[in-house]
Amino acid sequence: MMAEADLRTYRGGCHCGAVRFEVVAPARVTVQDCNCSMCATTGFLHLIVPAARFRLLSGADSLTEYRFNTGAARHLFCKVCGVKSFYVPRSNPDGYSVNLRVLDRSQFETVTIEPFDGQNWDAHGGTLAGLSKP
Repeated sequence: MMAEADLRTYRGGCHCGAVRFEVVAPARVTVQDCNCSMCATTGFLHLIVPAARFRLLSGADSLTEYRFNTGAARHLFCKVCGVKSFYVPRSNPDGYSVNLRVLDRSQFETVTIEPFDGQNWDAHGGTLAGLSKP
């Protein structure tokens, strides 16, 4: 279990600034670089956090949602600039996956990027379950 002192608050948002949020995460993180069609296309690096550690600061009215395949994941995009800064992942519906690329990476002590085989979701999706647990 992680001590509260190990957690920091990071701010991020979309390209145009219409959507802003903050996320509480450790100073040392491991993120997933997924090769599925959606993530590979958008360059999303997954930092999965519990819903309690995510707060939308502004732009709820600027978000639009896209669902595909099973419809379980809620992909949220800024209506103005089209950037997906975060979404509710199928693997952790009780949390958020934040794109590390929209946060100031220099604020983290270390970032480890591990590959994730999302092209073969049925075989590997279970390895992500629980990442949104405190």
